[in-house]
Amino acid sequence: MFYLSRPMKPQVSQAIILHHTDYGEADRIVTFLTPDQGRLKGFARAARKSRKRFGAALEPFAEVQLHWAARSSGDLVSLRDAELVTLRSGLRRDLETLTLASYGCELTEVLFDESGASVDVFQLLQAFLDHLDSEGYSVEARLLLEIRLLSLAGYVPHLQHCADCFGPLPNGAIGFSAAADGSLCPACDGGRATLKIDRMTLGTFGRILQTPLTSFADFKLSLRSRQEGQLLLNDSLRCHLHRPLKSLEFLNRFSPSETV
Repeated sequence: MFYLSRPMKPQVSQAIILHHTDYGEADRIVTFLTPDQGRLKGFARAARKSRKRFGAALEPFAEVQLHWAARSSGDLVSLRDAELVTLRSGLRRDLETLTLASYGCELTEVLFDESGASVDVFQLLQAFLDHLDSEGYSVEARLLLEIRLLSLAGYVPHLQHCADCFGPLPNGAIGFSAAADGSLCPACDGGRATLKIDRMTLGTFGRILQTPLTSFADFKLSLRSRQEGQLLLNDSLRCHLHRPLKSLEFLNRFSPSETV
């Protein structure tokens, strides 16, 4: 059991609900993302009994105007009220879309702690969920989210030049190692590369980083770019995630021909 300290000044903010955990007989602990204060956790007293205060607004992926009060001590804020902006019910159209949405929320939560998220992170996740809500599951949406989150976290690998000497890369297959910060020219590789990625794939993902953060529509990647892109992003994420993602193993079941 835990005890909530005295609440402080009420606050209100736009928020995306990442997930929640039932507590006791009627309460709920809610993890949510805000544009200005990053990731927060809140205690919603009697949330499972009172449909009037919260209704469906605390369901995962919902976007809300959330009212809460910070507390003088402890990690949990006290949730007071929530006004539903959108439930994103299209995310539940099929298991593939639902799992990809869950993965996006979990990846965002793990890469960015309470103080690390930003307006850009919020807008990226918002656009990702909106895209899935309207268009459904796609490998492209996953890859776009992963590389953009890595970039915002400061972990994006060197793609279009050598990570060691910063020189140009030759055509053809290029050595790549996330542990060595990305692409390696033949002179700098020295057997450190764990992957071989075609230079055209590296160029494709380099160009993706030049597109607007919130743009997900009309991206169509070749099978090779999808496969190799997933290889290099898996390698990069393994280097920087501090725990395995519960949703990842399940997500990879949906595209066995492309899972790497």
